[in-house]
Amino acid sequence: MSAADIGIDLGTASILVYIRGKGVVLKEPSVVAFDRDTNKIQAIGEEARLMLGRTPGNIVAVRPLRQGVISDYTVTEKMMKYFIQKAVGRRSLRKPVISVCVPSGVTEVEKKAVEDATFQAGARDVKIIEEPIAAAIGAGIDIAKPCGNMIVDIGGGTTDIAVISLGGTVVSTSIKIAGDDFDEAIVRYMRKKHNLLIGERTAEDIKIKIGTCYPLPEPATIDVRGRNLVTGLPKTVTVSSDETEEALREPTLQIVDAVHSVLEKTPPELAADVSDRGIVLTGGGAMLRGLENLLEAHTGITAMTAEEPLTCVAIGTGKYVEFLSEKGQN
Repeated sequence: MSAADIGIDLGTASILVYIRGKGVVLKEPSVVAFDRDTNKIQAIGEEARLMLGRTPGNIVAVRPLRQGVISDYTVTEKMMKYFIQKAVGRRSLRKPVISVCVPSGVTEVEKKAVEDATFQAGARDVKIIEEPIAAAIGAGIDIAKPCGNMIVDIGGGTTDIAVISLGGTVVSTSIKIAGDDFDEAIVRYMRKKHNLLIGERTAEDIKIKIGTCYPLPEPATIDVRGRNLVTGLPKTVTVSSDETEEALREPTLQIVDAVHSVLEKTPPELAADVSDRGIVLTGGGAMLRGLENLLEAHTGITAMTAEEPLTCVAIGTGKYVEFLSEKGQN
């Protein structure tokens, strides 16, 4: 095993690169901006994210991953190559072993696409790992023990829910409702309730600053700028956290339902473990206020968010290679 073993959290919203011994060295949005006329890539990552919704006609900012799955293969490959080089530097002579995580519901074909893209981006060997397992390792859960742990990993494009025991997934589901859908729900609500058209980035801002899915003890407000659909002119509206609760009710309840259905399929012994140990939330979407309370209210099981929800999956993906070598499979 060389020192440059890498774990990549290939997310819909952002890509994180973990290097063994160094931790998470890179976290950038998975956005690529390219020039339509010349087909050349203009910017990747944070630089490209700033261009979302603000580009002239010939430049398009795209997300090559949709709902946790590669939707644009060549762009994904170039993006991965760029991030790996940026993280490792060009001085490494040996190609690294790279582990990449994918949502638990992906098909073999989708897995193969990720594998191929990683080899093309310069890997010596590729290990594919399921997201909930990576999230559990990253959250500091000892997954090798014979007891049930429930992980709810809410990313940008998918939410992965799994009960894990003895290093493997016992019951799992992956739904295509996650952080991006929270943003879209806010966009829809603003249009319906306030006749205001806002962009994805503004919606994300609202979500981060005052978004909640459970009534807050002290409601907060924020001023939102957008375009009035009636007059077509820019307009500012004050939005309260209670309104975001109303806006986010549908997508968050879908996540609660999915958790419920996984619990229904869980063997009784493991279900008892889960109710003792609680539900662990990871991923960027887990940072939404009130999710813990909402899950608790609907399932009666305590929920807690991992310490570093954003980096759990990346750390777990990197550590998975070590976990395998300890099991003597490497």
